[in-house]
Amino acid sequence: MKNEEVPGKKGQQQTPGKNPAPGGKGGKTQGKKPGFNFYWIYAILAIMFIGLQFFNWGDSAVEISQMRFENEMLAWSEQDGSDIEKVKIVNQESVEVFIKEDRLSKSKYEDVEPRRGIGEATGPHYVFRIASAENFENLIREVQKDWPVSDRFPVYPETRKSWGTDILSWLLPIGLLIAFWIFIMRRMAGGGGPGGQMFNIGKSKATLFDKDTHVSIDFKDVAGLEEAKVELLEIVDFLKNPKKYTELGGKIPKGALLVGPPGTGKTLLAKAVAGQAQVPFFSLSGSDFVEMFVGVGASRVRDLFKQAKEKAPCIIFIDEIDAIGRARGKNPVTGSNDERENTLNQLLTEMDGFGTNVGVIILAATNRADILDRALMRAGRFDRQIHVEMPDLPERKAIFRVHMKPLKLEEGLDADFLAKQTPGFSGADIANVCNEAALIAARRNKKAVEKQDFLDAVDRIIGGLEKRNKIISPSEKKVIAYHESGHAAVSWLLEHAHPLVKVTIVPRGKALGAAWYLPEERQITTFEQMLDEVTSILGGRAAEEIIFNKISTGALNDLEKVTKQAFAMVAYFGLNKKVGNISYYDSSGQSEYSFTKPYSEKTAQTIDDEVSKLVELAYERAKNILKEHKEKLIQLGDLLLEKEVIFGEDLERVFGKRPFPDKERIAEQDLEAGSSVSSHGSGSPA
Repeated sequence: MKNEEVPGKKGQQQTPGKNPAPGGKGGKTQGKKPGFNFYWIYAILAIMFIGLQFFNWGDSAVEISQMRFENEMLAWSEQDGSDIEKVKIVNQESVEVFIKEDRLSKSKYEDVEPRRGIGEATGPHYVFRIASAENFENLIREVQKDWPVSDRFPVYPETRKSWGTDILSWLLPIGLLIAFWIFIMRRMAGGGGPGGQMFNIGKSKATLFDKDTHVSIDFKDVAGLEEAKVELLEIVDFLKNPKKYTELGGKIPKGALLVGPPGTGKTLLAKAVAGQAQVPFFSLSGSDFVEMFVGVGASRVRDLFKQAKEKAPCIIFIDEIDAIGRARGKNPVTGSNDERENTLNQLLTEMDGFGTNVGVIILAATNRADILDRALMRAGRFDRQIHVEMPDLPERKAIFRVHMKPLKLEEGLDADFLAKQTPGFSGADIANVCNEAALIAARRNKKAVEKQDFLDAVDRIIGGLEKRNKIISPSEKKVIAYHESGHAAVSWLLEHAHPLVKVTIVPRGKALGAAWYLPEERQITTFEQMLDEVTSILGGRAAEEIIFNKISTGALNDLEKVTKQAFAMVAYFGLNKKVGNISYYDSSGQSEYSFTKPYSEKTAQTIDDEVSKLVELAYERAKNILKEHKEKLIQLGDLLLEKEVIFGEDLERVFGKRPFPDKERIAEQDLEAGSSVSSHGSGSPA
């Protein structure tokens, strides 16, 4: 029973000391003494047995050597006789010596404790170890053979047993069996926490965040993603004020699916929902349902929703739901009746089956929505798909400001410049840039993070770590320099190519050289723009052929990009006249399971021919441009060999200003007018 105020009984008062304990249940009080625990008996018995082993009752004999016994004690005189009353040989390995009562006052026996009593009841006075009991007995007989019979002392052999050890030898195995039995029974009963025991494997592994373990993140901590936050705020508002919607007859969506590329903030949004709603929040991953045992996934789904109904209203968040939500019957290897599909069937039933889940809302996140089962995506289960895309320029500014707050920055460092230098970066990438910039500044023993540290961090993330110690011959270095100069020159002289930022021949990662561009943020891309991009990519190989009359393997990455781009232009975007306005792009993602192509062999041949023609056209364009400006290309290559790193200002000194409109200025004007663009063209499969 919960402690609730009963209407009409306001006069009642609680007795002091009987207030409910925090976090406890109604009937328990703070003043209640702790109850008896059966484990106390186990602890007392264990202490007793240990004490019996290590504490010897009444045995405080002085340990001596056999030599002292023979020299000082094993002696006889006519006046006093022998000092020894008797000797015991214990377990054939030690000897206990008992001294006569009237002889203990001698100075040689002063090491015997004065508080000890005298006689048999007090135990032996001295003890020492022997190598052989038989030899010791022979020694005693040999020494006493000349003594008077009245002065001879007896030698008693004695066998002793440690009763504590004997008891432990048969009690300990029985105790271990009992303890193991209790352990198994408790685990079968579900004790010890969910999901951590052998018999608790069917329990849900969800982490519960409630009023005791609440999440401190809310929507104020999430920069950008305004559209996604609006839809999620509606769900949060319903959990807080359900009557506002139910009075009008409306029903809140049962589930919302966050879809977007990796690193865009899907899991962060879910955390913000948990912090904003202040209701119980169950968080787990799709892989938490997967186990090697049959039926475990479905059992965990049932247990999860059982807990959620008890905590309603609440939210369940399943991260990476594609681990169990993949379309059924599409896996040709395992067949249609596998454990993952049974888990998905149970999830579908729990979300919108015959029973009802009042007040339980499901949030899920994935970057592979195209492979999810259609039954999972229908209305009544995941009613809404919230797309979390790559941040545009204003959103990148906001994300930079969030991650730059904990950094010690130089004065005048603005997030606007950094946002322009990072098109196509996700929120996770921007967080990585800020962290990497701080590490670079600390490595250089700076007191604040400067603009150059951020630029170096961007280069580090895009191209990898510089390898200035990599051994490159002068001839190879010259080929690399002219190759990169070819890229820079062609991109500078083409209207739709991306503007150049810098060119370097310092090895980074696996690349021997690199050219940095600042891509224009577009929603759509034309044929002319894509052709100029392909031409600028081929500028490196074209420069090698023009300068050295031979080509190398250094253009492998360029050729890979060009081939994929040209194939997309012909087969996906319908930008080829011979193939026509046809697209063979499969947005559902199911073609990966198919062994056949969606077009005939004749069409495949046509696509291959047109891709080859397109690439050769771009290559000839690049060569013609570089032949026309060969002297400037050589000048740029020599400059790059000398400096190793050149920037856009160096190209402007060699080639002059670009004969095209200043696109960066136009983009800033559009931004001031309120327009915002995405970092990728819409519908691009590449």
